[in-house]
Amino acid sequence: MRALWVSVRVLLVSMGLTMTQGTAGAPMASTLQGVGLQTPESILYDRAGDVYLVSNINGNPTGVDGNGFISRVAPSGRGLMLKWIDGTRRGVRLNAPKGMAIVGDTLYVADITAVRMFNRRTGLFLGSIGILGSTFLNDMAAGRDGSVYVTDSGLKPDFSPSGADAVYRIDRMRKVTTVAKSTELNHPNGVTVLPDGRLFIVTFTDVGEVYALTARGERRDVRRMPAGQLDGVELLPGGAMLVSSWAASAVFRVERDGQARQIIQNVPSPADIGYDSKRNRVLIPIFTKNYVVFHPLP
Repeated sequence: MRALWVSVRVLLVSMGLTMTQGTAGAPMASTLQGVGLQTPESILYDRAGDVYLVSNINGNPTGVDGNGFISRVAPSGRGLMLKWIDGTRRGVRLNAPKGMAIVGDTLYVADITAVRMFNRRTGLFLGSIGILGSTFLNDMAAGRDGSVYVTDSGLKPDFSPSGADAVYRIDRMRKVTTVAKSTELNHPNGVTVLPDGRLFIVTFTDVGEVYALTARGERRDVRRMPAGQLDGVELLPGGAMLVSSWAASAVFRVERDGQARQIIQNVPSPADIGYDSKRNRVLIPIFTKNYVVFHPLP
């Protein structure tokens, strides 16, 4: 068995993929590194295409530098195309991409003060939607009605508060409306849509606050997580959620009753996580280290 493990590991290292051997019976995590990822901020599982999309800030998170890119990665860990969407390419606008969402064949990407749109299949640039008054657009989520939501964490280029904390909705006609805008939102970061249509928000504050947000912009079920600096959130089948925490270098599972427990540890700067529903796997971008982790859920 050990010889088989060594042979597999040698093969994966040659592909830029390594695996961490767990305890007996425990699933193994794989790590994709050394392939050119640059400040990976978000991973989105494109279920229709069965592919992972990784947004790369490639520098300053607020830099209007035109060098952001999005990578395509196979679930096996094989890199399909490092710069599938490339901000340096003529006809493409992409600076510091963060959260992403898919509706139909359109990929939406949060990019500082605008939402960029691309064809999900080809990567063709489809245009931009500017969000007036925004300063740090961060995560995105798709609603059942075809609308998409985007958070503004309310930060300036020096990461001091801008007071622009907000959550916006973009409908199928690309009309932008404000769900909520207030500093009481406490730097909203990750967002997902609950089965009842409310939004679930996690905040990048030291206290680690989470809450539900109604269609009227009212905060409900405000709770605190065991650790702060929360980034990504993913809804699981059955209603539980996964939440990543920079402060804990971990991913938490949050049950429907609000109880949270750490299920993945030792993942430094875990940014906007994704979830592969086909393989029951959490996808973790390691923001400050330029690699990503694919971790089967225990």
